[in-house]
Amino acid sequence: MPLITYREALNQALAEELERDPNVILMGEEVGQFHGAYKISEGLLDRFGPKRVIDTPISEAGFVGLGVGAAMLGIRPVIELMFWSFYSVAFDQILNNAANLRYMSGGLVNVPIVIRGPANGGTGVGATHSHTPENILASHPGVKVVCPATAYDAKGLLKSAIRDNDPVMFLENTILYNDKGEVPAGDYLVPLGLADVKRAGTDLTIIAHGRAVINSLKAAQFLEAEHDVSVEVVDLRSIRPLDEETILASVRKTNRALLVEENKPFCGVGAQVAYLIQDQAFDHLDAPVKRLSAIDAPAIYSPPLEKEQLPSPQRIVEAVLKML
Repeated sequence: MPLITYREALNQALAEELERDPNVILMGEEVGQFHGAYKISEGLLDRFGPKRVIDTPISEAGFVGLGVGAAMLGIRPVIELMFWSFYSVAFDQILNNAANLRYMSGGLVNVPIVIRGPANGGTGVGATHSHTPENILASHPGVKVVCPATAYDAKGLLKSAIRDNDPVMFLENTILYNDKGEVPAGDYLVPLGLADVKRAGTDLTIIAHGRAVINSLKAAQFLEAEHDVSVEVVDLRSIRPLDEETILASVRKTNRALLVEENKPFCGVGAQVAYLIQDQAFDHLDAPVKRLSAIDAPAIYSPPLEKEQLPSPQRIVEAVLKML
């Protein structure tokens, strides 16, 4: 399979879906003439034209609301946010309107919209540009929440998200954009709501999503080489719907669980997963479920300090060794 970057995988997914379905459009700040703030949409304006790849004013409330209305009428908008931190100014459009319309219409109105963009710290852009709101989004019935960790998953999940009839919140990580991985040429889908065991193991399960998966895999490799510890790494991929069966099967196999996320700890994704494990797999646990998240403070502007704020491979290794 070709080796391409996470960024290229997203670009391929957008191009293929724009080509496949004339109702798919891409909207956002600088997605057209500037090729996207992170060059995800490079070449798409020239290929599909300004009616399909639409530059918007700097007004998330405006263009997200426009996208919700378009989706109600059968268009399938993909909305790019320059940072997911800016979703808060379109909170009403996303989580009060898009999330509830299918339910409140008795299933008569679908809102097939994808909202995507980076949601991560670690890049020194300050507290107002570094949110990881997957836990907030997932707490609202009616939306689906996706956090791919690899180029393969990024392409397959984005294509599935665009074809889905519900609002899908697609959270990326700018630090992963240049990561390379094997990605099949042409059309393939990764189903929403299906986790993936990225590494098999027997001593402990790490459950993670997004960039935390990559750091967990690095930690697992070190633990095996230096401490003869076998760690299984489960990539959630989807936060909602959540693949409970894969999580529980892994914990019942290894009997220990460490939940790793770049989310803040209070009411984070890990809290929900920890509840699931103690409720459904308590008798299989040989140790308490532990969580490792970002340190509970706004994103630190200083690059060295922000690096320590996030769950690094070193912090993951230390947490695993304490549990064992």
